[in-house]
Amino acid sequence: MRAEHLESAGQDVGRSCILVSIAGKNVMLDCGMHMGYNDDRRFPDFSYITQNGRLTDFLDCVIISHFHLDHCGALPYFSEMVGYDGPIYMTHPTKAICPILLEDYRKITVDKKGETNFFTSQMIKDCMKKVVAVHLHQTVQVDEELEIKAYYAGHVLGAAMFQIKVGCESVVYTGDYNMTPDRHLGAAWVDKCRPDLLITESTYATTIRDSKRCRERDFLKKVHETVERGGKVQGPLPHIYCSQQILNISHFFYRERMNLKAPIYFSTGLTEKANHYYKLFITWTNQKIRKTFVQRNMFEFKHIKAFDRAFADNPGPMVVFATPGMLHAGQSLQIFRKWAGNEKNMVIMPGYCVQGTVGHKILSGQRKLEMEGRQILEVKMQVEYMSFSAHADAKGIMQLIRQAEPRNVLLVHGEAKKMEFLRQKIEQEFHVSCFMPANGETTTILTNPCIPVDISLGLLKRETAIGPVPDAKKPKLMHGSLLMKDNSFRLVSPEQALKELGLAEHQLRFTCRVHIQDPRKEHETGLRVYNHLKGILKDYSVQHLPDGSITVESILIQATAHSEDQGTKVLLVSWTYQDEELGSYLTSLLKKGLPQGTP
Repeated sequence: MRAEHLESAGQDVGRSCILVSIAGKNVMLDCGMHMGYNDDRRFPDFSYITQNGRLTDFLDCVIISHFHLDHCGALPYFSEMVGYDGPIYMTHPTKAICPILLEDYRKITVDKKGETNFFTSQMIKDCMKKVVAVHLHQTVQVDEELEIKAYYAGHVLGAAMFQIKVGCESVVYTGDYNMTPDRHLGAAWVDKCRPDLLITESTYATTIRDSKRCRERDFLKKVHETVERGGKVQGPLPHIYCSQQILNISHFFYRERMNLKAPIYFSTGLTEKANHYYKLFITWTNQKIRKTFVQRNMFEFKHIKAFDRAFADNPGPMVVFATPGMLHAGQSLQIFRKWAGNEKNMVIMPGYCVQGTVGHKILSGQRKLEMEGRQILEVKMQVEYMSFSAHADAKGIMQLIRQAEPRNVLLVHGEAKKMEFLRQKIEQEFHVSCFMPANGETTTILTNPCIPVDISLGLLKRETAIGPVPDAKKPKLMHGSLLMKDNSFRLVSPEQALKELGLAEHQLRFTCRVHIQDPRKEHETGLRVYNHLKGILKDYSVQHLPDGSITVESILIQATAHSEDQGTKVLLVSWTYQDEELGSYLTSLLKKGLPQGTP
């Protein structure tokens, strides 16, 4: 089994793409885009998969874990520009939301920035035609040998972990997941499936997050303080799911409990789309929302207004939530550029930011930014980081490993130093091998495949009838013929095998030559061998036949003269494969020679 990381699937966050080879099958896991680049480096290097022939001929399928662009953003480029016509599997919510986010990002990149070598709207539509939507816990048979199964991952609406299975070998790929339930979604869950390999994200490999209530309280306090001093608050939102969380907090706490007077705005398009899909896929939300949805719609915010870009220049305090969350493009970047120069204002970063983005730069303490056209933007506004990101923390990752009980663990989607700390902790606590390959590196996992074999009832009865009653705690050696048909194995009696295959029986015997020193005639030597074995093998049937040969059970022994030395006799010991153990024992016994005085 091999796991190969195409570019940034390994020790990095962004452009997730992993190639898994399992029992002769090749599966690509996720097809993400790196938000920190504006050239070809934003896409994975698909030449890692194969440099000869079509990708469709090499890959058996592609699996997309969820709709975030760092996991699905390169999909139209991969299928329509590089060229892949095979099946692409994702859940129903992911299939619904993925093309909307792809088109939004395409508009920003191509229509507004004028970038080239990018996929078109038609390519997005053509790509989505290749998608096969799956239900949770549904076993999907990709082909006769390869099957996949989706598990609930939390994280965002529609996010799933996938089990990939070929025969008795299996891999579980987590994508991004969250082991803690929150305002909208439940906790990730997977069977105790004991896979050969668990590939898990490690975004927060060394972090143990504080409680949800503490984070919400700190968020509200910072916003309240900024508004009180007359400043503006910007909340860049990384995705639809995070926006729903923060809007929920802002709406119910600020308007209904804290009587906030400053207006709260939000990008209209994504709000409407988010509400629509949360209603459509209500079964993916947590138990509380499902129970109260009819009486109280958690996704309608009567106190939050639609944002118009002209509002950014209005005087006085306000709170604005806009996408994208890493401040690398779009409306959130436009607002940031206008408000960054005022020390009264504040930007609250609610999620992880990829290296190279504006969000990552300001979180790293950079206060002078080179923007488009080499303009320098001085950042005077306050910069705060509060994790509303729905990733598993270190405690959650350990919890999932405990739940699944894998034989090996492979860490991806994280930072090298933090991953190394977590790797040591996993190996120490669970006593399994843990890998953290670099980008573009291949990891090979050794597995012990077990091949199931059916035993015919006739053979089982016959073998049970021979000898003492078998001990259930000890293995029993059984003799039979192994038949393979339609990729399945059966152990049957030789007679049944011959009948099914229409073959004639041929008996195969093994013969060993043993030289002993004896000047007597052949028949006299044979008699001496008979008397010797008769005295030793009390529990066996030993017979001396008229032709001078000896039988011990089904084993035949004959004494012949040596062609060159008359003082040496050759004993021919012959047995069938069923009596190999007894034949070997008799051979070693006769090699010791006949004791002196044997008549």
